[in-house]
Amino acid sequence: MSKLAIIGGTGLSQMGELTLISSEQIETPFGAPSAPYVLGSFNGNEVIFLARHGNPHTIAPHKINYRANIWGLKQLGVSEIIAVAAVGGITPSMAPAHIAIPDQIIDYSYGREHTFFADEQEMVTHIDFTFPYNKQLRQRLIEAATEKNINISTTGTYGCTQGPRLESAAEITRMERDGCDLVGMTGMPEAALAKELNINYATLAVVANWAAGKSEGEISMDEIELHVKNGMTNITQLLSTLLSK
Repeated sequence: MSKLAIIGGTGLSQMGELTLISSEQIETPFGAPSAPYVLGSFNGNEVIFLARHGNPHTIAPHKINYRANIWGLKQLGVSEIIAVAAVGGITPSMAPAHIAIPDQIIDYSYGREHTFFADEQEMVTHIDFTFPYNKQLRQRLIEAATEKNINISTTGTYGCTQGPRLESAAEITRMERDGCDLVGMTGMPEAALAKELNINYATLAVVANWAAGKSEGEISMDEIELHVKNGMTNITQLLSTLLSK
């Protein structure tokens, strides 16, 4: 039987249905994960939760120990990961509070420890990353959204930037030319590391704001919090439906 983990970013603390059973701090060859792993019940279904930015939310995107986070989940027997992330919307369909299940990713981050295959290898190791997100897990998320009549985008390209600052309008224009629909700061190397350990991985992206230059004026943190809160209501319903299967 598969074991599911949810990696949560901004807003996931609002998921009141997550009931704590126990927590476990794991040391890995790559250091300590962002927070103890929460072994719990989500509406009666077993799940493991990890706060990506720590608990409380204190770790910047470029400082997250992605390798320790994913390695620890593998040690706990996790075979599937759903990554919940707040993102900016670039293309017209990606309006605030909308939910997307991306199928592609472009990595603009730099300087992050992005592979388990860096040191002391007998030979260079490569992974195929043609399809960064697991097709079957994505389909189950899509079916759960359909069952709950939640409007989602079933495809999209996630552009991962370095953070913690938000992007300039010119950077977003470049990303749109590159084909990005969404912009976030945590999608990589998380997706690639899961792939290296043969863990099925998919992202649930809730749009927190229009990306830079896609609306008048500057981006408001109050606006981001409001849209994340609204989007998380649907995220919670979607995850609950998925886990009930």
